[in-house]
Amino acid sequence: MQEQPFPPDFLQQIMGPSDRNAEFLERALGLRLSSRGESLLMDGPAAAVASCRAALEQLLAVHRAGIRVGAADVKTVLGLRQDGFGGELLDFYRDAKIQCSPGRSVFPKGLNQGRYVRAMRDNDVVFGVGPAGTGKTYLAVAMAVAALRDKHVKRLILTRPAVEAGEKLGFLPGDLAEKVNPYLRPLLDALFDLLDGDRVHKLLESGIIEIAPIAFMRGRTLNDSFIILDEAQNTTTDQMKMFLTRLGFNSKAVITGDITQIDIDPARRSGMVDAIEVLKGIEGIVFLHFTEKDVVRHPLVQQIIRAYDGAPGPRSLGTVPHP
Repeated sequence: MQEQPFPPDFLQQIMGPSDRNAEFLERALGLRLSSRGESLLMDGPAAAVASCRAALEQLLAVHRAGIRVGAADVKTVLGLRQDGFGGELLDFYRDAKIQCSPGRSVFPKGLNQGRYVRAMRDNDVVFGVGPAGTGKTYLAVAMAVAALRDKHVKRLILTRPAVEAGEKLGFLPGDLAEKVNPYLRPLLDALFDLLDGDRVHKLLESGIIEIAPIAFMRGRTLNDSFIILDEAQNTTTDQMKMFLTRLGFNSKAVITGDITQIDIDPARRSGMVDAIEVLKGIEGIVFLHFTEKDVVRHPLVQQIIRAYDGAPGPRSLGTVPHP
């Protein structure tokens, strides 16, 4: 057993509510952790203790930089080590930090998320492809908010195809706004998490932020804009082509979706699947593929995705093999 002192507030963050963070470290590294005063006791094989100490030192550097450490950060530092990342967690966070507002910063939670952020910074068209919970949409909205804040663009346009698990908007009650708003709620949720609520409402009312079904993009040229197409696996090939050709000067487009969750008519080819094949190799267009390892939701979500992927029988149509 080895004992190492830590600042009390950091130790509290590392242990987590009801020691949940410590339990995650214990399972991941194969050792036992307990706190005594201002010290952490590590009991286990020498290699496991050494790995734990190295991870905690990286997290402590993040804490000393003024970034609150939570369960997601514990998972991130362990995931980076498993992926062979040899740098410092603090440098990784600083390199890919997204500053959405003076008091709101977003950090990537893994190597793929870091690559995704850099791809969005360096390219005008980026596809984020992978399962739910990997941060594809949330990070895209964060990048869009930061681009607006820094005056790199003049407006944000967030759109989705009007298809949802076989249920059409026409069957929902209410006028167009009442039909569309619940459907586009995930995009609004991200905005309200990243910006003050009053600020979001003002930007929506002024048209600086626009949220609409993809059909509303037809015939437009979108200059000085950051455009996000969410749930893109449910576009048709014509819709995807239409969307991508709306891109104007000084604009970026981020397209997100999960090609294992296609809800359009099986007789029609997914526009996202088609784009992955047709646009491959074009300079300035980048495809980032996420897997269940990149899921940043509840730990059970990874196991659920893995179980469905391994289940026998067809699960979706029009998928393409992972590169």
